[in-house]
Amino acid sequence: MARTGDRPYTLTRKPEPPSDSSDWVIWAAWADRVSFDEIRERTGLDEQAVIRVMRRELKPSSFRRWRKRASGQTTKHRQRFMQSRQSPPLSRHAVDDLLQRDFAAD
Repeated sequence: MARTGDRPYTLTRKPEPPSDSSDWVIWAAWADRVSFDEIRERTGLDEQAVIRVMRRELKPSSFRRWRKRASGQTTKHRQRFMQSRQSPPLSRHAVDDLLQRDFAAD
């Protein structure tokens, strides 16, 4: 099964649902590689609206499982994902050490 387009490849035999249905919102919310920003661009629903749709359409246990999974995924939040890809900031002590080495070399 070859991957087509930029949509996530899933192992299920079910194709991607039409984007104008709540089924697409549920599919995209479960997909790890589709961020809330992409869902908003495609459907106009912000993160809170997606949460309301998921709460309404899923069983309570499925909603709790999805919520726990989605809140832990940095890829669901584009800004968090981009921050996690950047190098970690230097601590104040590391900066002080670098400055002291530079002045000691002079």
